[in-house]
Amino acid sequence: MKSNPTLTFYNQNAQQFTDSTLQVDMSALYREFLPNIPINGHILDAGCGSARDAAYFKQQGFRVSAFDASEELAALASQHLQQTVEVNTFQQLDSVNQYDGIWCCASLLHVSKAELPQVFLNLQNALKPNGVLYVSFKYGTQERVHNGREFTDLTEQLLSDLINQHTQLSIVKHWQSVDQRPGRESEVWLNALLTQSKAKL
Repeated sequence: MKSNPTLTFYNQNAQQFTDSTLQVDMSALYREFLPNIPINGHILDAGCGSARDAAYFKQQGFRVSAFDASEELAALASQHLQQTVEVNTFQQLDSVNQYDGIWCCASLLHVSKAELPQVFLNLQNALKPNGVLYVSFKYGTQERVHNGREFTDLTEQLLSDLINQHTQLSIVKHWQSVDQRPGRESEVWLNALLTQSKAKL
């Protein structure tokens, strides 16, 4: 993968980023996602960062796979998860009908808007027919660089347009939440659960 500012940021700040995220309370999001996953189901934590969430899913008895684009983060995440975290990108994801659930928590937001349609197709293909996809983006309408990282912000309408124009995915539910990290309470997130449209017929 070609180098980009976001990847450089995470490789240079991997330990600090990991330390800042491991203790964040994500239970409200887990409650939305996990009831949709069958017992012993297979979850992909895509862009897993510290593997905080993958480790929780593993503790709950789910089978877990995880990847991150940052080599440094993947190395730390492998230690935390006690299994190998692959170095991979959304653009390189080529699995088919493999996962009961895919968890993209604060990770897709680093994909450029131009690349999101293909990335959503990759995620759709990787899901089993009744699989569920969780995504979260900073709430907004712009592509921007902040603290050395590239972000694509989305609203409900922008996400809906992306999904409807390019995939067979459909939005089951979307909601807004505030950032759980200390001092970040003013930041609003767009959360969504998606599934393949044909799976509901």
